[in-house]
Amino acid sequence: MDSNREPQEFIFRSKLSDIYIPKHLPVHTYCFERLSQFSDLPCLINGANNVTYTYAEVELASRRVASGLHQQGIKHGDVIMLLLQNCPEFMFAFLGASHIGAAITTANPFYTPAEITKQARASNSKLFITQAAYVDKVKDFAKENDVKVVCIDSPPEGFLHFSELTEANENDIPAVKINSDDVVALPFSSGTTGLPKGVMLTHQALVTSVSQQVDGENPNLYIHSEDVILCVLPLFHIYALNAVFLCGMRVGAKILIMQKFELVKLLELIQKYKVTIAPFVPPVVSAIVKNPDVHRYDMSSIRIVISGASPLRKELEDAVRTKLPNAQLGQGYGMTEGGALSMCLAFAKQPFPIKSGACGTVVRNAEMKIVDLETGASLPRNQPGEICIRGSQIMKGYLNDIEATTKTIDKEGWLHTGDIGYIDDDDELFIVDRLKELIKYKGFQVAPAELEAMLIAHPNIFDAAVVPLKDEDAGEVPVAFVVKSNNGSKINEDDIKQYISKQVVFYKRINRVFFTDAIPKAPSGKIIRKELKARLAAGIATDQMDAIHS
Repeated sequence: MDSNREPQEFIFRSKLSDIYIPKHLPVHTYCFERLSQFSDLPCLINGANNVTYTYAEVELASRRVASGLHQQGIKHGDVIMLLLQNCPEFMFAFLGASHIGAAITTANPFYTPAEITKQARASNSKLFITQAAYVDKVKDFAKENDVKVVCIDSPPEGFLHFSELTEANENDIPAVKINSDDVVALPFSSGTTGLPKGVMLTHQALVTSVSQQVDGENPNLYIHSEDVILCVLPLFHIYALNAVFLCGMRVGAKILIMQKFELVKLLELIQKYKVTIAPFVPPVVSAIVKNPDVHRYDMSSIRIVISGASPLRKELEDAVRTKLPNAQLGQGYGMTEGGALSMCLAFAKQPFPIKSGACGTVVRNAEMKIVDLETGASLPRNQPGEICIRGSQIMKGYLNDIEATTKTIDKEGWLHTGDIGYIDDDDELFIVDRLKELIKYKGFQVAPAELEAMLIAHPNIFDAAVVPLKDEDAGEVPVAFVVKSNNGSKINEDDIKQYISKQVVFYKRINRVFFTDAIPKAPSGKIIRKELKARLAAGIATDQMDAIHS
């Protein structure tokens, strides 16, 4: 054997053939490429008031918003923040920004003013589009930075109404050369670790990601213009923005918008509009299967249930198949930085069998490899390691953070996901663990480092660490291990919970606090989280808590 021979590289591809992807097109052009076919078809259905917009009306509204944004001083390369619950205006604004080469950064409207300000400042947002209920969260930043605020409903005095965008002349859009490498979406993600960072998603990345899912003769996700897709997942999350909104528009489907998740309303809308495609997250699936009144609603129209954002447990898979016997069930795996990485193929014209726990095959026009955590060498089938993906769908990088970008995307263009998995003999991907420190609360990201920084800033806290605790409904909840300051501090669990809850959105709130003498750390200073997780698993932390309160 030649010891100088290069080690073998194991690279995995989709079961499906590669296709042509029009990566040169801007997102709006790509979405409306078949407008002549879909023009009179319903595009958006607003579940809140039953108003329907055709594809022609959505395309016109997006051009008018583009012109209106231009009149408000927004230009190529600028960033607009959408602070909205699900609504048609979200889509008009996204497509309108695309027309003029601007980018959208999306934020959860339930964020605290401090969280919103941090993202607005980091993204250099030039304009807010929000609802009157959230104006108080942005008005101080807007005033200090001369940023305009547009409301989709009744704006307070001194603020603009969304109609000032939609009533602009659609022919006044400036001539802008949009490059495929221009950023069109700037969601914030914590990546594999650390604080939230702006993920630069280009026109090319989003067009590629959507095309990988729905284009070609035998797509990963087989949906068509007769389908009704439920949009109950928040559009500020990449899952809904990508796999519901953009994928739905590309194929000419009807997109049924729910402002927020309410179980009875969800069941009523599914029955009324005969929903056929239901993208969910595990907590929504759990709420449906546990509800004793589900049988009262006709859900027989659902032919595909997609679950994403976090793993779907085996018992939930079985329960869905019992409750919705007409539906095919599949899981997808993706991340903000890389789009959809793999998808189940039960939806394709030529179905492949679904294995329990699998999250499908690699998406087309992409490469995946599994690398050894210690050596970095690629691994063959059935050997777990870090999942890496390469393709035109991955992010351009993190905004103004070269260090974090180079830690995530290596010199060969591989995006390191921070998830541990393996590819089996049938090219199916299984996730077995994750390197990343993120806590997933109902699919939402909670970065331990963000909460730890807040805890350590408290004068009565010397050190702290945050780790996930398993929770049946939420998946995971954040819990804190805290070392009190050496000043006779009498700070208690409720004090800490309230201190954090005032600064963060609801899903980042600390669920439990465990006081300890020291936080376990490596010589480098890095928190040894697995030791703290082991304490939780063994019930040691609970015992300590009981001792403290006794």
